[in-house]
Amino acid sequence: MKTKLKPVAYILAAAFAVAAAAIATFVPAEAADEKKVDAPKPALTVTATRPTSTSLPIRLTANGNVAAWQEASVSSETTGLRLTEVRVNVGDVVKAGDVLAVFSSDTVNADLAQAQATVREAEANAADAAANAARARTLQNSGALSAQQISQYNTAEQTANARIASTKAALAIQQLRLKYTRVVAPDSGVISARSATVGAVVNPGVELFRMIRQGRLEWRAEVVSTDLRNLKPGVSAVVKAANGSEVTGKVRMIAPTVDPQTRSALVYVDLPLNAGSKDAPFKAGMFASGQFELGASSAMTVPQQSIVVRDGFSFVFRLNADKHVSQIKVQPGRRLGDRIEVLGGLNADTQIVVRGAGFLNDGDLVNIVAETLAAK
Repeated sequence: MKTKLKPVAYILAAAFAVAAAAIATFVPAEAADEKKVDAPKPALTVTATRPTSTSLPIRLTANGNVAAWQEASVSSETTGLRLTEVRVNVGDVVKAGDVLAVFSSDTVNADLAQAQATVREAEANAADAAANAARARTLQNSGALSAQQISQYNTAEQTANARIASTKAALAIQQLRLKYTRVVAPDSGVISARSATVGAVVNPGVELFRMIRQGRLEWRAEVVSTDLRNLKPGVSAVVKAANGSEVTGKVRMIAPTVDPQTRSALVYVDLPLNAGSKDAPFKAGMFASGQFELGASSAMTVPQQSIVVRDGFSFVFRLNADKHVSQIKVQPGRRLGDRIEVLGGLNADTQIVVRGAGFLNDGDLVNIVAETLAAK
């Protein structure tokens, strides 16, 4: 019996050895698979950069209204005359001396003719008085005329000369009335309003036209008192119209007073002469925004893509040594093209995510590639 059991024991021992070998070979393979499963994967492939120093313009933003530089009121200077002709309308460009309207001159011409006749009559009377006075003076020593008579002749001569002056003054008034029958432009500019109507009898002083002198417009920007120290005459300003058009003007003057309610003052900016032309985008009375150019300064900037806005705050993602990212809150400033100034929260030597930043969360693992490879 003992000799028969030994082969069985050998067979069992060999089976256990094979099983142990199989277990030994199976367990390491399973453990390796578990390691592969547990290894973290990058959340995203991104590009990275560091902040750079850039020269950025210093601008002061303001709002205001466009207004006429100066307006001229063209009124009637005569009375009792009928308006027979109106030669201009709103929007017309006129030059100094151009005829804008014409009044009826029939009555004035009749009065002028009468004044001219009165002058001629006075001149004739004065000539006669002068001749009489001259004869009287020649007889002064002869005794033919008394001193009183001679004085009367001299007085008559002086009175006749005064009468000439009076009638000539009346004639000048009638000539002036005739001149006033033609309403002329006092300066070059653009007609901005018209109340003249053909057939109307207009009293003196009634406004017939209003014009923008020389077609010049200005932007009256409202600037808070704390920013006035940065402005002075001659500073450039870029003014933007409602339709998006932009023109460059210059500060002419700063108002000497500040509004006690708004704590702001008006800054008067001269716009280019063609800004007020008929087809120009700027019109008197319209609202406009603008920026004053105050120079430039050096600033730390980052690409616009690197800044992520979440919950009303701006963030960037810093790349750590282990290729994980950390979300950092930053304070943005000025913008120039595709770069944004960072005022605080970031160091100049910090490496940050550029492309792909908007899809990351704090602590994500990323794969970094060069910008040229990402572009491909």
